[in-house]
Amino acid sequence: MASRSKPYARPTVSPVISSALENVCVYRQAERGADTLDSRIHVLDSNLINQIAAGEVVERPASALKELLENALDAQATQIDIEIERGGIKRIVVSDNGQGMGEADVALALERHATSKITSLDDLMQVRSMGFRGEALPSIASVSRFNLTSRNTTDDHGWRIRCQGGDTVAAPEPAAHNPGTRVEVESLFFNTPVRRKFLRKDTTEFRYLDEVVRRLALSRFDCGFSLQHNGRKVHDLKPAPSESLQDRRVSLLFGKDFLAASLRFNTQAGRLQLWGWLSLPTFSRSQRDMQYFFVNGRMVKDKTVAHAIRQAYADVLYHGRHPAFVLYLQIDPAEVDVNVHPAKQEVRFRDGRSVHDFVLRSLKEVLAKTQAGSVESSLPQRASIATTPSYFHGQQQSVPLQVNERIEAYKELHGDPAAQAPQPNAPTVAEGEAPPLGYALGQLHGVYILAQNEKGLVLVDMHAAHERITYEALKETLAQQTQAAQPLLVPITLIVTEAEVRLLEEHSKLFRELGFDIESMGSDTLVLRSVPELLQKADLADL
Repeated sequence: MASRSKPYARPTVSPVISSALENVCVYRQAERGADTLDSRIHVLDSNLINQIAAGEVVERPASALKELLENALDAQATQIDIEIERGGIKRIVVSDNGQGMGEADVALALERHATSKITSLDDLMQVRSMGFRGEALPSIASVSRFNLTSRNTTDDHGWRIRCQGGDTVAAPEPAAHNPGTRVEVESLFFNTPVRRKFLRKDTTEFRYLDEVVRRLALSRFDCGFSLQHNGRKVHDLKPAPSESLQDRRVSLLFGKDFLAASLRFNTQAGRLQLWGWLSLPTFSRSQRDMQYFFVNGRMVKDKTVAHAIRQAYADVLYHGRHPAFVLYLQIDPAEVDVNVHPAKQEVRFRDGRSVHDFVLRSLKEVLAKTQAGSVESSLPQRASIATTPSYFHGQQQSVPLQVNERIEAYKELHGDPAAQAPQPNAPTVAEGEAPPLGYALGQLHGVYILAQNEKGLVLVDMHAAHERITYEALKETLAQQTQAAQPLLVPITLIVTEAEVRLLEEHSKLFRELGFDIESMGSDTLVLRSVPELLQKADLADL
């Protein structure tokens, strides 16, 4: 009897091995250009990979400048010179006197993930340099016409490498150059027109560039920075090793008013150190434009620290106002992770609660040293609104407070209560109905108005109210084109920051329409020749 052969049994293959074999087949088919359903996955071209990476690293000219400056600082440069043309869209040049590179390093500089900053995972866990991923230069080179020239201290000449849109034009070639590195970035986004369309005006892009320089100039006082835009010198900051020179740099970048109204401090607890400049409550801002926080020399935005700062000022700043500060936190690099954001703008603390409590306690101690009686109000003392010091509005002449009162109503509010007169265009309140802000009871320290409405007591900041009333009046006159200018008998000279001069030049037409005649007389000086009639009695210097 013939034996029946058993049916063929397919050998069992591990799912992992099976998946790996399928991936190999797909890759081989892609290499042969096989047009099958299995070849939809393919390996991207290296230039396309760099351009995708550039989308995260290089968002605008300021992003490219930031990466180049950080490389220069990591190379221990003590002087960095920056040249900008057309807001960085046409040309960015960064020259430094750092360590420089030899031929082999110049050739590797444009390779992705090639870096001298870290060599192991342990280095990544305690980053001490500004950069560490090795993505910046190849990403920038992939979307620009890129030249890099560098020389180290041991060679008698430098080396230059050129790249266009990610394609290296030639191998590194000898070039005359001083020790250090020079990087030229031209025609940014020339090969990615979609990205180029999203760029703003040259002046707007330059503001972003200038902000990058200001941040890094504040992060490294041991390095000098010079900045030129379209051939015009904007900054010339010398190294500032001493406290007095550091104060001078802060004054040049933020203005003398900030330095005069800030407290310099230095506090330490264990392995945490916090120092810098903290504004007094009297020097508050309507926006967060003068808030700089650095962790180990790197400017970051951290919710934990931001919350601690808000809490420190909670009892001394009214709602809607923000402090100004330049703060530096020194912490063990192993206790902070900087590899959590593509642009390295955020960090993660290992013990966020300890950092929060340390910052909060330090700032509260600094602010507590400021005696309330030594801080003078920026507003003149005015007579009390109330005719008697009574707490009951029925025993005094009360003044209704409206949100959109005109400037005349504001003036009358601080004058003789009997002289109150209704404004024709001011909102009216029906008889028996309380106005939104209630009725004025009196003044507190010449700064606040105490009012009462149906829900209780209301505190109105007179200075903020004055600003809002003036702002609304200016808007109305601008809309109706009825603004008249009042020439000044003696022009007023104002000392401002270079950034404020540039803002004035950019918006000069709007200032003229409002009735201001302001002329720039240098990089930090303005001359005021006329003001709107609405503001002729205002403190023009403060204005």
